[in-house]
Amino acid sequence: MRHWAEAEAKNYLLAHGYRILAENYTVRGAEIDLVAEKDGVIVIAEVKQRRGERYGTPAEMISEGKLTRLREAALHYVSAHFGRDDLPLRFDAVLVSGDRADYRLEHLEGVG
Repeated sequence: MRHWAEAEAKNYLLAHGYRILAENYTVRGAEIDLVAEKDGVIVIAEVKQRRGERYGTPAEMISEGKLTRLREAALHYVSAHFGRDDLPLRFDAVLVSGDRADYRLEHLEGVG
């Protein structure tokens, strides 16, 4: 884990029945914060954290370009680790607002 918000997102997912398969998976200029699995679905989780909303919300930080890079990295991950690219995939966002001492976490399923 590179950032406290990623650690909190991981703990949240674990507490909600997800199995963590990989953390900070990097390929060809793209990084997947967390790869998880739940109920046979591979979940690609992007974690975004902002202290406040002065410069935008955590959700606003997830651009279409970022989703495109995540899709490419996800296909690489499932091909490399499972030997196939037709597994059920879902792209989620775990949004963290605030600082380490006082934050709010929101999990959005199926963002991309």
